[in-house]
Amino acid sequence: MSDSKGFEINIQNLNKSFGDVHVLKNINLTIEPGEFVALVGHSGCGKSTLLRLISSLEVPTNGQITLNDAPVKKINPAVRYLFQEARLLPWKTVWENVALGSKDRSKEKVLHALQEVDLVMKAEEWPLILSGGQKQRVSLARALAGEPQLLLLDEPLGALDALTRINMQILIEKLWKEQGFTVVLVTHDVNEAIYLADRVVVIEDGKIAMDKKITLARPRVKDSNFAYFERLILDKVMKNDEVVDSEAADKVYAI
Repeated sequence: MSDSKGFEINIQNLNKSFGDVHVLKNINLTIEPGEFVALVGHSGCGKSTLLRLISSLEVPTNGQITLNDAPVKKINPAVRYLFQEARLLPWKTVWENVALGSKDRSKEKVLHALQEVDLVMKAEEWPLILSGGQKQRVSLARALAGEPQLLLLDEPLGALDALTRINMQILIEKLWKEQGFTVVLVTHDVNEAIYLADRVVVIEDGKIAMDKKITLARPRVKDSNFAYFERLILDKVMKNDEVVDSEAADKVYAI
């Protein structure tokens, strides 16, 4: 997006270890301002760790991440993170939870954010009475109240039912197109990744195994062209499964 207000992300020679476990291995990746990138891969492959490094919730073992050429060293208020759980404070109302995302606690920004996610009517309610989808919309509104330049999504739709998940996908795409922030989405769902993203990056064993541009018009239609990209990416992920299974079998036969 040429008029994007989103951050450009540059990741160079990035490595992350936890003790003897090498989680990310020499990651090099550039994400353009306003681009929507999805990270897919099996549990434990390193995709959520990469998201946490971009947000500065974790520190690299070595290598560098920059946002608009500025090294990531501390939490940036223009970077917002959505987790799989909404993480709302139960003793605060919907309005109060969203206000936490605004630096000046602006009522105007809070109401605008709630309007964007169609929850103004729930402003005075307690989180306890909300559905799972409504809680995630409040969490999204809280992020929007901070006027983000980068939105990091760590499987925020994973626990939702199918219909609510589709509605949230449509909402996230709408807000991204309107506001022009950069998005990095972690998901296990290849279908979701292709529906939402400009590019899908497959991470396997801490390395980038594929970086594929999704050349489909928006809004996305799940036709034969969509199925082509889905098959291509699934084949890559499943091929890695077969390699692992083959290696395991070789070890068994060698005993």
